[in-house]
Amino acid sequence: MVKARPRPAVNGVASADRVLTVLSAFRIGDAALSLVELVERTGLIKSTIMRLMVSLEDHGFITRMADGRYQLASEVMRLNAVYQEALDLERHVMPRLQFLAEQTGETASFYVRHGAYRMCQYRVNSSHRLRLNLQPGDMRPMDEAAGAQALRAPFDTGIALEKPYYSCGATDPHAASMALPVYGAQHELMGALVISGPASRLTEEYALSLRQQFFDTARDLMRSLGYKPADSERVSAD
Repeated sequence: MVKARPRPAVNGVASADRVLTVLSAFRIGDAALSLVELVERTGLIKSTIMRLMVSLEDHGFITRMADGRYQLASEVMRLNAVYQEALDLERHVMPRLQFLAEQTGETASFYVRHGAYRMCQYRVNSSHRLRLNLQPGDMRPMDEAAGAQALRAPFDTGIALEKPYYSCGATDPHAASMALPVYGAQHELMGALVISGPASRLTEEYALSLRQQFFDTARDLMRSLGYKPADSERVSAD
């Protein structure tokens, strides 16, 4: 009688979950983590973490330092480089701009910092005949316009704002805009999501009515870029 081969799927999945839990314990700003810190962050027992670390070291994901702490190793950097090379920003941004333009009736843009200026990288124009005349590649100053403010937003406050940045007449006396900063997988500032239109249409009151939809779209874009919110952000979002 031929014995059935064992089915390791459950154990394999559980083991993979534990490995990913350990790797996910490392956060922005962590130079290295002790075994005690890893236990606190993962909820795993010391012996389990130590066994996982042996495999992670063998595959180049973790380095054990002389003082016993652990730090991420070169394989993580290699995978990040592969990810960055494969990331097609336009593929993530343009559908969200199209959605915002359709839902708000105003022009939706994505701006990036370009030295002392902000550059319109992607744009979907409003369907209205009266709209702002700006095209991808155009430069604007880093003034007090909403998009410029979003590109200057510090990370610890930029995503926890009670409302998006709003400006009226900052760059153009007849134009208004609202904006939110957009962060990527490493919590790096990727750019600013901007809705703009004539000041007579995009009033502060109308901008406020778009707040939730705008936040939801920005968060959706960041999730697609690999951004993971902190626990406090998850609570506020709920």
